[in-house]
Amino acid sequence: MTHDDIWRAIDSMANENKMSCSRMACVGGLNATTFNKSKRVNEYGKERWVSMQSLVKVLNAMNLPMMYFAAFVDAHAANREKSK
Repeated sequence: MTHDDIWRAIDSMANENKMSCSRMACVGGLNATTFNKSKRVNEYGKERWVSMQSLVKVLNAMNLPMMYFAAFVDAHAANREKSK
């Protein structure tokens, strides 16, 4: 599992639920910019990982289990491995 797998899973989850990442963050009671692409790496180029708290807030607000998100992560990781 990589940083990219996690963020792609967030993008996929938003897409699957027919919303933008910004809208998904708002549904979870988060700042609309929480999942912005510009916030996935900090100003020093270091990867920024989404917090478990942010992820759980969104999943709870959308009434989705963690396994739903994990399936997206697994799919992206599997696709990455296949393309090696």
